[in-house]
This record gives sequence, C-alpha cells and structure tokens, in this order.
Amino acid sequence: MNEKQKRFVDEYIIHANVYRAAINAGYSENYARTNASKLLAKDSIKDYKDKRLEEMKNKRTADAQEVMEYLTSVMRGEMKDETLLVVPTGDFESEVQRHDQRADTSQRTKAAELLGKRYAMWTEKTEIEHSGAVQFVDDIE
Repeated sequence: MNEKQKRFVDEYIIHANVYRAAINAGYSENYARTNASKLLAKDSIKDYKDKRLEEMKNKRTADAQEVMEYLTSVMRGEMKDETLLVVPTGDFESEVQRHDQRADTSQRTKAAELLGKRYAMWTEKTEIEHSGAVQFVDDIE
C-alpha cells in the first residue's frame, strides 16, 4: 500500500466522503469521481482502515451501549444538570450558587425521540393478510 492510499484512508476517516478523501489525498478529480469507491473495496485498504479505526478507539470514545444508557438516563430524569443562580446577599451584593436540577422536559423528550428512532418506533407497520391471486393491471398509456 502506498502513501497516497494511506492519506486517502486517513482523509476518509475524517470526512466519511469518498470523493473528498480522494481529492485531499492527491488523486485527480476524474479518478476520484469514477474510482474512489473502488479504492475502499481493496482488501489492503480495508485492513488499513480497520487498523486506523482501532487505533483511534479508546476509553474516551463512547460506544453504542454507552450512548443508549446515557439517553435512557436523560429520558428517565436520572441525569442532573448544574445551574448557576445569582442570589442576593444584601446591600447590593450577591453571590453565585451552584444548584443541581433534573433534565428539563425538552431534553427528556429529545432523548426519548432519539431512542425511539433507534428502535424504529415511529415507522408505521401494517400487516395485510390476503388469500388468493394478486393481479397487476397495466393501464398506463
């Protein structure tokens, strides 16, 4: 694997856009337009991409389980936000106090919406039972 292909993979990891990654790696626009997606199909490039992604993964990177647990705790109101309140102490003086509060309704609703999207709860599912033959009529002129 050459340096240009390595740059292509690194750019692809950054942008997730095959065309842009190829251009930034130094390939011509014509090559990028027609062959960039074929680069990702090569085994050596796939292996290098997987290796680079594994190197980037560490304890600071959230995985799917952690994201789902976080969204669930926000939706249930288990997460606390810290707010700063200015409290008067008298004679034109005040101080800032820290207070914990539960996630507000809009944050909890957004978390529920994201979880619902993950579980495809908002897609309409219709079951139709039919016995007999289906006939298609071509009546378009």
